Amino acid sequence: MLTPPLSSKTPPMISMREISKSFPGVVANDHIDFDIFRSEIHVLLGENGAGKSTLMKILYGFYRADSGRILLDGKPAAIQSPNDARALQIGMVFQDFTLIPAFSVAENIALFLPDLDTVVDLEAVSLWIEEMSARYGLRVNPDAMVYELSIGEQQKVEILKLILSNSRLLILDEPTRVLAPHEVDALFQILYSMRQDGYAIILITHKIKEVLECADRITVLRNGCVAGSLLRSNASEDKLVEMMFGRKLSGLKTGKKVIREETALPVLELQNVHTHGEGAETNLEEIDLKVYPGEIVGIAGVSGNGQRELGDVVLGMIECVKGTKHLFGKDVTNSSIQKLRRSLVGFIPENPLTMAAAPFMTVLENMAVTKTWHYALQGGLTMDWKAIKADVENTMERLGFSFSLNIPARSLSGGNLQRMIIVRELTHDPRLIIASYLTRGLDVQSTLAARQALIQARDDGAGVLLISEDLEELFMLSDRLIVLYGGRIVGSFTPDETNYYEVGHLMTGSEVQYASNS
Repeated sequence: MLTPPLSSKTPPMISMREISKSFPGVVANDHIDFDIFRSEIHVLLGENGAGKSTLMKILYGFYRADSGRILLDGKPAAIQSPNDARALQIGMVFQDFTLIPAFSVAENIALFLPDLDTVVDLEAVSLWIEEMSARYGLRVNPDAMVYELSIGEQQKVEILKLILSNSRLLILDEPTRVLAPHEVDALFQILYSMRQDGYAIILITHKIKEVLECADRITVLRNGCVAGSLLRSNASEDKLVEMMFGRKLSGLKTGKKVIREETALPVLELQNVHTHGEGAETNLEEIDLKVYPGEIVGIAGVSGNGQRELGDVVLGMIECVKGTKHLFGKDVTNSSIQKLRRSLVGFIPENPLTMAAAPFMTVLENMAVTKTWHYALQGGLTMDWKAIKADVENTMERLGFSFSLNIPARSLSGGNLQRMIIVRELTHDPRLIIASYLTRGLDVQSTLAARQALIQARDDGAGVLLISEDLEELFMLSDRLIVLYGGRIVGSFTPDETNYYEVGHLMTGSEVQYASNS
């Protein structure tokens, strides 16, 4: 790795000085100093609410700081909007890509160029894309439609957009979140090449192992303040965790695997299930799957290959056009969602705000919406709010979560919203838990607590269907591992029978035929 130029003789490319930003009731950034040098990969770490995203959105012009200043090469820089940032050669790739699916790669990139001609010369843009993609290993077909691209390829297009629009500082927000291991390795090689050409890169991630692999320098935020900044050579996993939380965290207790009785009925069984998707939905085909009491079955796959549809078909949100579905030995193929939920099925969706919460209701009211039948009094005219509060607070204490119950759900941060749903769904000891992207948006401490809660539920006899793109999480928690690609099961293993790279290739379709014949 290159050593970042930290000597006093080399000024930073960007200096953020005394940056402060407050929202109602929250101090997001409190007098933060942050430097980024050319030819370095600078990783920004911190738990949920530490202020990472706010700081970077100030640098990119999404927010305006309440106080403080930004310097470019030692001179004051006014950044009032993303346009101002791009004019200063600052670019950002967000977690949710901003590509237009119905346009080609060349058309998407052309639209982002700063000096767009009235008549766009797509042939010239395509040649430029091919030149830069070859230079940095970002190979992608300029004529390909974006909807045809994998997630990894779409990310390459996002990076190419910034390079071709003359960005010299790239901010990447959780860039490895949806990538398979070999795609992560390829991304890091791209970043190393760019660093050698003088690019400055800010990487926001919660994966400490990746931080230790790719960073030149690391800055840790805690409670809106800088907890410390250090070179990679001086960093360790324990040291970074302690900087993030001010203390060491206990490890995950995996418990003892429950030995299943041969006569045990599965809590969930899908037999030759097919679905017919609408719009962007992926069709499921020939899905045979069993989840037994006391086991966690992990579902691996790159986004868009049927994971969401698998969870939805179990819940009854998508109907089976062929095949059968059984819960606890009973045929529930055509049962309503309400009936399934009353059968002690817990559901943690991939997007809590849009799929599991009533934004304008209070947190406490949200805790009751899926269990109204349990807490209803006087024939449903009123609710036992005291019992609801007691149950929720008991679960919060058990999980180590803390958030207000009397504020609207929409006012919660993404991480706290995820915590709210986890608490609600685990409060009544479900027999089957469908957990989609359980720890998305959670910091290290909350991630540990959520994973521990799933392990405890498994040890108490629940069956768990864990859908995740985080292979480390799947290998850590799963008793069995299923790989989905194109709506089909293309691999089934116990974690000790395979490895990250074999599963990663299956997730991206590069060894589907091999897996099917093995």
